[in-house]
Amino acid sequence: MATYYNEPSHTFSEYLLIPGYTDENCRPENVVLTTPLVKYRKGKEECPLKLNIPLVSAIMQSVSNDTLAIALAKQGGISFIYGSQSVESEAAMVARVKNHKAGFVVSDSNLTPDSTLSDVLELVARTGHSTIAVTDDGTCSGKLLGLITSRDYRVSRMNGSALVKDFMTPFNDLITAPENTDLSSANDIIWEHKINQLPIIDKDGRLLYLVFRKDYEEHKDHPQEILDKGKRLLVGAGINTLDYEKRVPKLIEAGADVLCIDSSEGYSCWQKKTIDYIRKNYGDKVKVGAGNVVDRDGFLFLAEAGADFVKVGIGGGSICITREQKGIGRGQATALIDVVAARDEYFEKTGVYIPVCSDGGIVHDYHMTLALAMGADFIMLGRYFARFDESPTTKLNVKGTYVKEYWGEGSNRARNWQRYDLGGKKGLSFEEGVDSYVPYAGHLADNVAKSLYKVKSTMCNCGVTDIPSLHEKARMTLVSATSIVEGGSHDVILKNSDTLNFNS
Repeated sequence: MATYYNEPSHTFSEYLLIPGYTDENCRPENVVLTTPLVKYRKGKEECPLKLNIPLVSAIMQSVSNDTLAIALAKQGGISFIYGSQSVESEAAMVARVKNHKAGFVVSDSNLTPDSTLSDVLELVARTGHSTIAVTDDGTCSGKLLGLITSRDYRVSRMNGSALVKDFMTPFNDLITAPENTDLSSANDIIWEHKINQLPIIDKDGRLLYLVFRKDYEEHKDHPQEILDKGKRLLVGAGINTLDYEKRVPKLIEAGADVLCIDSSEGYSCWQKKTIDYIRKNYGDKVKVGAGNVVDRDGFLFLAEAGADFVKVGIGGGSICITREQKGIGRGQATALIDVVAARDEYFEKTGVYIPVCSDGGIVHDYHMTLALAMGADFIMLGRYFARFDESPTTKLNVKGTYVKEYWGEGSNRARNWQRYDLGGKKGLSFEEGVDSYVPYAGHLADNVAKSLYKVKSTMCNCGVTDIPSLHEKARMTLVSATSIVEGGSHDVILKNSDTLNFNS
């Protein structure tokens, strides 16, 4: 007969944390949120990839492009660029993130000397970048002939047909540096000559990179940013279990620091085949996460298959309707608790610590703290990040309220059938996600700072100042439906209520 779990599965909203002893050190500014991203021998070696904050963005078209990846990496988290696009397009997004902040930026705004002022204005409007490299062939690697910045032209006093070569700052008037210049030296040159950008050129005068004064300032403003050994932002990328032989090499070549198999259900031979391919061709140098699973068996399967981290959650996302369509899934809190127990069991047996990522089910900020307290090492978020300026979707005004579009990878709009397919080669048979709006929330940095301050404050209430201590010391209680109601405002008339009427 079938196996039955007599206990119901629970969501985060059905739990509360019990306060612990708060000493003088338990203040938000003392809380450290550093957390491992990939597996390692805990107690014997350093984790090769760490996050400075326990947040990663979901592998979704409406969430994780290069713009959001840059913004999140500056805050200390990492994005997984969505894989439901061409290999070339995904690799290009990865490359843009890696090139954004090496300090050495590959120019994405380039023209020839025979281009016009109209071309300049169109390029600035399209890219948002005011520095344009003028090269012999109009590419980012052509021979550098000059630069254009906003100081080189005045729209009100010039004709749109004016040629670039007549108003650019020519090469002979530029300060440049050779290709072996390191970032520290480049910044010294920028400050010494009081310039805003420094072209790095090779021995033949071909443009390699631009180093910007603003990047140095930005680094000081983002002390939590996560960088590789070359001082480039970290970025992840999503792959599927069908075209991985073509996709993985391109993503690694583009500079992806970590990969993740994007699948609605990870307890499958297809995930093992994908990991086997990576291990055979790259050994342990290429890091790859797998999932999603909801129980001990699923975790142990992926652990033995060689996953560097394991994602937990099926059907808990705000746009996911897998449970409605297929009757598959588990309450996110229960799934996480079960998988974490298996993670700890595996560590005790092997000495290898495999980080667990909680994916889905986060509705309120305090759910983040609960997920971490239940043993998650980091949290994958879709809806949360889709609300911000940096996400790739359109900001709209709907009935007087600003919103952003947000759709599931299993929706007809995304048509990401690879994520849900069971090894065949066919289209999307039925939808497992919806197309929706989320309330617009502004800049990523502001919202992440606010959310994580809440997490830090709650951790202090639990008497801990780091995530491993939270794993060990957190105490939780299930709550009844009545106590959930009690936890919100009740039995009062809210001042901003539309129904306020003292005469009734």
